[in-house]
Amino acid sequence: MIIVFWVSLFIILYTFVGYGFVLFLLIKIKRLFYTSPSFNSDVELPNVTILIAAYNEEDIVEAKVENTLNLDYPDQKRQIIFVTDGSTDSTTEKLNSFKDILVLHETSRAGKMAAIKRAMPFVDGEILIFTDANTFLNNEAIKELVKHYQNDKVGAVAGEKRIFVEQTADASSAGEGFYWKYESLLKKWDYELYSNVGAAGELFSIRTKLYQNVESDTIIDDHMIAMRIAEKGRIIAYEPKAYAMETASADTAEELKRKIRIAAGGIQSIFRLKKAANPFNNPVFTFQYISHRVLRWTITPFLLIVLFVVNGLIAYHYDFAFYKTVFILQVLFYTLSVLGYFFESRNIRIKALFVPYYFCLMNYAVVAGIIRYFKKSQSAAWEKSKRK
Repeated sequence: MIIVFWVSLFIILYTFVGYGFVLFLLIKIKRLFYTSPSFNSDVELPNVTILIAAYNEEDIVEAKVENTLNLDYPDQKRQIIFVTDGSTDSTTEKLNSFKDILVLHETSRAGKMAAIKRAMPFVDGEILIFTDANTFLNNEAIKELVKHYQNDKVGAVAGEKRIFVEQTADASSAGEGFYWKYESLLKKWDYELYSNVGAAGELFSIRTKLYQNVESDTIIDDHMIAMRIAEKGRIIAYEPKAYAMETASADTAEELKRKIRIAAGGIQSIFRLKKAANPFNNPVFTFQYISHRVLRWTITPFLLIVLFVVNGLIAYHYDFAFYKTVFILQVLFYTLSVLGYFFESRNIRIKALFVPYYFCLMNYAVVAGIIRYFKKSQSAAWEKSKRK
């Protein structure tokens, strides 16, 4: 039991905290021998295509178009494509009122990946930029993304996702905001070491010629598109100065639904990205991939349960102060999480409880997502999340 305790504790701490410390140490060492790459501001800008899949977004799609048209990028070097397959509201009609964009629409809905595949023959840009219909980009986003393609080794560039958090935020807003701040830091360090290990659909880009069709039943298409390029030996860069802003999930239930879908897609991607997990292919990238993604999406949430049970048994059967203390701390942490759920359900905001509650919510979602994946009950069609 003691061996199980220590192995579980090590993996848990490494997954959520330790990898960040290891990354920081490695890049400190790297900085002694390498300098950060510089970019030539005088280089000619590439032609880009901005591809947006929009499903029933009538409330926000006009604002999204205006945001996209006003980005700081030459009009003659920018193509904008919206795919509205399956939309039953006025999204398509509103988009058709704009003359500077291409709108593709079919009445049937086969999922985001199918919509992307259908749009690819219309893409003219050297660089293909993906962004969501419900996010808004900063003015310099496109220029900040494309500068990384001056490095021939870069095959994709991920932007940063930012969550707008109000002062009176609830657990879903504050927790999601905190999570993405930490994720952004890890992504920044991942790229400085070697490469990112995926991309978020809110904002990322690829060299169009490197695009590979992924399976139509892919649940998290953005991650798979970027990772398939990385498996070919290209780098996924990260640019925090190119960011997509969106509000948090409407409530905890909506955030949980979104996290479960991502978790189901995560375990699906692990089974399909065999080269990424093969250390003989690229040991540094595999180290990053397993540390940052695989552990979170597979065993670590289950090890939280194992650690709690084993720690309780050790504390009960043996008179070791250390194990009793760790068990008490675990009980306290999960008690705070339950209290967070209790107060959240009653619309009472206690920020000290947001982090333990969101942490438990996130790990529960992984377990639920894995179960849903193996039960084959997770659709590849994107389920629109309600946002604040």
